[in-house]
Amino acid sequence: MSGNHQTLALLLFSAFVAVTLGITTWVSRNRHGSAEEFYAGGRLFSPMENGFAISGDYMSAASFLGVTGLISLYGYDGLLYVVGFLVAWLVVLFLVAELVRNCGRFTLADVVAARMNERPVRIAAGTSSVTVSVLYLVAQMVGAGSLVALLLGGSSEAARNWTVIGVGALMVIYVSLGGMRATTWIQIVKAVLLLSGSIALTVLVLVRFHGDVNELLRAAAERSGHGDAFLAPGLKYGGDWTARFDFISLGLALVLGTAGLPHILSRFYTVPTARAARRSVVWSIGLLGGFYLMTIVLGFGAAAIVGPETVRGANAAGNTAVPLLALDLGGGANSAGGTVLFAVVAAIAFATILAVVAGITLASSASVAHDLYASMRRRHAKPRSEVAVARTAAVGIGVVAIALGLLARDLNVAFLVGLAFAVAASANLPVLLYSLFWRSFTTRGAVWAVYGGLVPALLLVLLSPVVTGSPDSLFPSVDFQFFPLQNPGLVSIPLGFLAGWLGTVTSAEPPDEAKHAETEVRSLTGAGAV
Repeated sequence: MSGNHQTLALLLFSAFVAVTLGITTWVSRNRHGSAEEFYAGGRLFSPMENGFAISGDYMSAASFLGVTGLISLYGYDGLLYVVGFLVAWLVVLFLVAELVRNCGRFTLADVVAARMNERPVRIAAGTSSVTVSVLYLVAQMVGAGSLVALLLGGSSEAARNWTVIGVGALMVIYVSLGGMRATTWIQIVKAVLLLSGSIALTVLVLVRFHGDVNELLRAAAERSGHGDAFLAPGLKYGGDWTARFDFISLGLALVLGTAGLPHILSRFYTVPTARAARRSVVWSIGLLGGFYLMTIVLGFGAAAIVGPETVRGANAAGNTAVPLLALDLGGGANSAGGTVLFAVVAAIAFATILAVVAGITLASSASVAHDLYASMRRRHAKPRSEVAVARTAAVGIGVVAIALGLLARDLNVAFLVGLAFAVAASANLPVLLYSLFWRSFTTRGAVWAVYGGLVPALLLVLLSPVVTGSPDSLFPSVDFQFFPLQNPGLVSIPLGFLAGWLGTVTSAEPPDEAKHAETEVRSLTGAGAV
């Protein structure tokens, strides 16, 4: 890319960083250091504000760049990712949002520990939440390193490494100084920027085709080289039965995993009531629905205007589809309009990574401090000391994420995101649903549900073609592949639910039906909610 692209993109990105650092500084001067302030922003956000923040938390670079690229390369089969990401929010709306807000304080473990032996449950849920968060975090860090090579022209290893270190340092500053309040406002700003940029690009694509969506689809199919097959199922997942089961596995992970993502669950505690939590989800569904509809237009627009061969030539995974589309819509590589539009997309992509990384870091540091640390020293830990641990944990998690991001800088990030969703659906969702709805659920069942989903999910990925046994593996020269699917969700999610059931029915501990009744009343009415 030309020097003009790089300079303008750097200026716009620097402006976003300056604004967000200003927000963080302002918030850090006006906070009083309580656990409620650090973890939940004082529970002062309105449903609309929280809805924008949830959207900002969920619309990661994988959605903005990855999904659009998949649609541009695989047509209908890429579109199925959009369905999975969006349908997941119906599960969140009907089964999770209001009940979690009523039953918990800051983390997933709060909901489960309300009716169980607290210490083993908190350790298990905290371990799972940190694992999911780190997997998600590493994917974003690796994405940041890849994006700098693409968007700012820094193809050298040093440029990519310094980008990962810079993003990690910024996320530590955002979280340790500003807590949830600063993170929320950063996510709101990012959501507005991303939606505005997507609207502008979508309008330009539709104008190019005179508002005729049929013409857009026909042009995309012709340019793809696959003809009508581009608009029909099967281009990516229509091969053998392994590919079909892989898609089912990925779909299960996407649809069920969102309800178990720690950084999404923590957002429900930032509003004052359960009704506000439910309205937040309604806002986020509207915003995310609009965004994913636009990614469909942008994906087919990239296929029709840029062409899959050009997209694949710049990046085999299709992650360059949106920047290349912006360049073309603005007037081409050497035009002022193309330069401006490309730079705006570059800045938005980096803003997206920073906001998502901040939210995940906050959720994982909360799990370390509020669940793991507090369970070890629950009788002695004071709220302020717990917050100090959370800030220290944010620094530690940042260092780990930077190190893993540097080690994994050349790896495909898609499997990390899919794995994070699969682990969340396998370990977090079973224990959450059982705790809310099963009267006979016990402490052993809760611990088994978490580890019974977490351990198989991680083991199956290690034994899958993602890691070894194929040319596209992380270690192609080694082969200990025994599991044929790339995503473990199809096996590990049922195992998580089965382990929770088995642990409960074999437990000598009698279920505390009084606590279940109390939890049920609290979850449905909000009586006694924090």
